[in-house]
Amino acid sequence: MDHFQELESLFASDGPLAKIIPGYLPRAAQVEMALHIAKTITKKQNLIAEAGTGTGKTIAYLLPAILSGKKVIISTGTKNLQDQLFNKDLPVIRKAVSMPFSAALLKGRNNYLCTFRLHNAMQSNFGFPIEDAAAITKIKQWSGTTKSGDIAEMPEVPESSPVWFHATSTVDNCLGQDCPDYADCFLVKARKQAQEAEIVIINHHLLCADWSIREIGFGELLPDAEVIIIDEAHQLADTASNFLGISLSGKHLNDLADDSLAEYFKDATDMPDLRSASENLQHGIKKLRLAFGMELKRGEWREIESSVKILASITTLQNQLTKLTDQLKLGSVKTKGLESCFKHSQELESRLQKIIQDDSGKWIRWYETHKNSFTFMLTPLDIAA
Repeated sequence: MDHFQELESLFASDGPLAKIIPGYLPRAAQVEMALHIAKTITKKQNLIAEAGTGTGKTIAYLLPAILSGKKVIISTGTKNLQDQLFNKDLPVIRKAVSMPFSAALLKGRNNYLCTFRLHNAMQSNFGFPIEDAAAITKIKQWSGTTKSGDIAEMPEVPESSPVWFHATSTVDNCLGQDCPDYADCFLVKARKQAQEAEIVIINHHLLCADWSIREIGFGELLPDAEVIIIDEAHQLADTASNFLGISLSGKHLNDLADDSLAEYFKDATDMPDLRSASENLQHGIKKLRLAFGMELKRGEWREIESSVKILASITTLQNQLTKLTDQLKLGSVKTKGLESCFKHSQELESRLQKIIQDDSGKWIRWYETHKNSFTFMLTPLDIAA
């Protein structure tokens, strides 16, 4: 039996899938799709497939991908589909095929608990509202039992809760190998598992983040793959536009100010100007948000340029960010935490400058307001290449 016959036999009415899945019925479109994918992998070609509802597309691409024996990355549009593939579909296929395979689930870094930042939050002099303090206590209890550190395991604290800011990391505030908790880092463990696995389930955000990091020469998040399957591909263009563009939000700036204040209280109380600069930036963010009015909207940059009030608030904010950068530069020799804040501040300053001054004609420049924040965006006009 050749490779394609073996694949086809898995879908038979008396085949392995029929024995495992209750009420299973063979679907011609599903088998056709699986065979096309298998041939595409064998010939090292590209394939675009459109599959209607009820085709069973996840099984149709998972089976040929696994049987190929190659290193495969599967990218989904949503984290929900990621979890479904890893926790429901792959276990079914593992029972159906005789071929052993290893699989890993890899999400973006903000989906993994950062024990170092959680410890800092627990030791903080800030104090938290009652609800946030209760949530942080729950996260602390969970941190002692979790194996993966995936925050999706914690339904008691929703993933949308702002309190996760204190218990997860970003590229900007992660201390990397300088972190005292590096040896037990959940993100590092997840990436190691992904490097060693044959089937890696990721999402478009992570795929595009990897592409953008390769573009600027900082290395690869993801292991090299022989096969890449992009599910829910209709969502890829928007995700790619965001990742290949430049963005700056009030939340980015506020997170920097929060981290700077935390470092001030922990290691730099002899620098009162650092505290003032952090707090002034927070006030500047609120002032700029108010300058846009209460309405939630999205608009072109020329609307900003026609408003004296908004332009003045942006200039003030830019000056406040520069002053914070200057203070963090002075403090950066004290600790790794302050050094990390300084680098983060420099990066945000650079982003804001690029957005404000862009006149290259290669970008679409726009803004969006949120309830308590705003986002400035440079989106590339053409992402095809």
